[in-house]
Amino acid sequence: MKIFTLRNMMRTALWGGIAAAVLGVIGFVAAAIYVVRVTDDLPNHQQLAEYQPPIMSRVHAGDGLLIAEYAREHRVFVPIDNIPQNVVHAFISAEDKNFYEHGGLDLRGIIRAAISNVGNVLNDRRLEGASTITQQVAKNFLLSSEQRIERKVREMVLSRRIERAFTKDQILELYLNEIYLGNRAYGVAAAALNYFGKSLDELELHEIAYLAALPKGPANYHPDRHRDAAIARRNWVIERMLENGYVSEAAAREAQAQPLETSDRLSGATYTAAEYFVENVRREVFSMYGEDELYDGGLSIRTTLDTNMQLAARRALRDGLEAYDRRHGYHGPLETIEMGEGWEERFAAVETPRDLDEGWMSAVVLETTGLEARIGFLNGEEGSIPMSALEWAREPLEEGRLGPALERPSDVLGEGDVILVKSIADQDGYEEGQYGLRQVPMINGGILAMDPHTGRVLAMVGGYSFQHSQFNRATQARRQPGSSFKPFVYAAALDHGYTPASLILDAPFVATGGPDERFYMPSNYSERYYGMSTLRLGLELSRNVMTVRLAQEMGMEPIAEYGERFGIYDDLEPVLAMALGAGETTLYRLVSAYATMVNGGRRVEPTIIDRVQDRSGDTIFAHEVLPCETCDVEEWSPELHEPRFPETREEVVDPVTAYQVVHMLEGAVQRGTGTALRPLGRPLGGKTGTTNDFRDAWFVGFGPDLVVGVYVGFDTPYQLGAGEAGGRVAAPIARDFLEVALDNYPVAPFRVPEGVRLVPINRSNGEPGALGQSGVILEAFRPGTEPSRTSEDEESGISFARDSVSDDPLALLLSEQEAQADEEDEEEDELGGLY
Repeated sequence: MKIFTLRNMMRTALWGGIAAAVLGVIGFVAAAIYVVRVTDDLPNHQQLAEYQPPIMSRVHAGDGLLIAEYAREHRVFVPIDNIPQNVVHAFISAEDKNFYEHGGLDLRGIIRAAISNVGNVLNDRRLEGASTITQQVAKNFLLSSEQRIERKVREMVLSRRIERAFTKDQILELYLNEIYLGNRAYGVAAAALNYFGKSLDELELHEIAYLAALPKGPANYHPDRHRDAAIARRNWVIERMLENGYVSEAAAREAQAQPLETSDRLSGATYTAAEYFVENVRREVFSMYGEDELYDGGLSIRTTLDTNMQLAARRALRDGLEAYDRRHGYHGPLETIEMGEGWEERFAAVETPRDLDEGWMSAVVLETTGLEARIGFLNGEEGSIPMSALEWAREPLEEGRLGPALERPSDVLGEGDVILVKSIADQDGYEEGQYGLRQVPMINGGILAMDPHTGRVLAMVGGYSFQHSQFNRATQARRQPGSSFKPFVYAAALDHGYTPASLILDAPFVATGGPDERFYMPSNYSERYYGMSTLRLGLELSRNVMTVRLAQEMGMEPIAEYGERFGIYDDLEPVLAMALGAGETTLYRLVSAYATMVNGGRRVEPTIIDRVQDRSGDTIFAHEVLPCETCDVEEWSPELHEPRFPETREEVVDPVTAYQVVHMLEGAVQRGTGTALRPLGRPLGGKTGTTNDFRDAWFVGFGPDLVVGVYVGFDTPYQLGAGEAGGRVAAPIARDFLEVALDNYPVAPFRVPEGVRLVPINRSNGEPGALGQSGVILEAFRPGTEPSRTSEDEESGISFARDSVSDDPLALLLSEQEAQADEEDEEEDELGGLY
């Protein structure tokens, strides 16, 4: 019986073994068939060898500062040889400590994860993975992220193939440049920049460990929203690095004790100030290379921007717009809320204007007394607005008029008013806790500065706030330039037989009108007439009637031609009103035209981009490439001369004519409508512009090496108010900008071209004179066109023979400046807000 039982048991075991073997073979075959089926259409892993990841394009200012990035995925590709070892060690410790030992799959990790996932399934928790770095590369580059068995099998097969085709370092390079780490960053280099504002080689150990903590879930370890979890995960990575022998005990403990501090590198005044400029760059590069190259091509774009000038331009424009706005009263509160229980929540719900100026805060009026208004802030603090800081906030009436003067704070502020304020504790007579009332201007404008010799745009601000309106008023707003077009009328006259000393009658003038009016009768700003006057005087004091009479004398055709030749207009209608700037143009085009004049009459093409390089560093665009046979030499030798570049730019106007206009516009700064620049104490020229009914205000000012233009007006054309002309509204903005911008420029006179003779004449009547006499200046003439002395001159002893006509212009200019240093301005009463 026992033998029979034993035999049965052996027979059962044998058949069981055979059955198990058969089932095993069947299972193996089935598994093999399954693997073959799900991996039948695997992507070709060899494409990784030619992989070029999308890389963000980066924009730098002319001084090298990073000012913008364009990307769908923020990524900076860094070769593995340039990635610091601490970064490599941190990610290996956190993600795959056996990376250099396995063949693509970590079997021990797979078994461990399988056991853990039994409990995860039962408890409805997220499944735990055991992916190696190689598997993550396969998934990120070639597969999807769906959690299915099919995808996992495909991933494992691909990982084995990748391991056979690539070295460990190649795989790691792909991983470290592709992995998403939150905060818009793909790859470790972009993450280092976005989280800490540093390059990889500048990171400290605790910062590296934080980046290595992020692949498991960047949102779960956000440095602000989940700070405790982020620090715990970071310290865990440091502990793994210590266990793996990558860092010392002391270094690990020191790193774990560090706080977690991140920074937003593309923030602050420098980046905010450049927003209009950066948007122009984006549009231009987009038109040159297309969307894919712009956002994925890894372009390096070097622009013309000077960040110091840009900050000065934004500050000057904002100050000027705010000053105008305050002159025209208070618009009212942002909103009025009900006080009482829960007022803090209602206050917090009020939407604050975007892109507020530095130091501006929202506040709510708690109560008003006879001397001040008590205000409260969201943080629970309180302050006050004294009555003396509210005097400007009168009620605006029609046509720029203001309501009666305020007598008490309650005349303008009421309980529950949500307002904008700024501390005035740094001003004389005020103390800590006292604030001034502020408001976002309703008016807008633009400012643009350019190098007149290269066309490089050094600063551009297209409005008060880019966040509020992306419309660029420096490049897109087409408005009438008013009298700022007059210099080009006078340039046409100088090329058609007139001189700066030519006399034009300033007297009432009537001409045939256009289709909308029967007669055209221009008038001067002062509504006075001054008789026979020189061209210089007409331009310095911006006399309208003289300009229109001059246009009628020589005809509008030359003026229209010059307006188009300088690029101000495309097609200028030859009617008399156009001589006073009635056509529409942009600040960008007007400043370019002035730059051409300062550049000796040679055309200046404005540019905002100096150079563009592709992802490999090869230059694919350069703004100016000049022919130079002697530039490309291995070494310098004494026989070689300095390179001389041929002048290839078009001559728009004769250099002598250009200098004569520039010289007359110097007079506009010294004695005319541009005196806002005179306190700067430099050789400067400039011209104001104001349109009918004071709807737009302009000013273009310039030195020998810098041109700046300012436009101010309402986006929907509306009167600025009586007296709000270019000299009052726009010129001070240019002055405030130039005060900062010219610090890096030497004090030097304008360049005088060949063919100019400087002759002392009386600027009012054009008669010869002697330096030192009242009203006598040095005037620029073409040889042979200067006025000759009369017999009365000879009898009076005025020295104006040919020996007083100088071929040394600089010496005479300096002599003139000394002679006029203490001279009283005889027409000061005409300068307040002239055209």
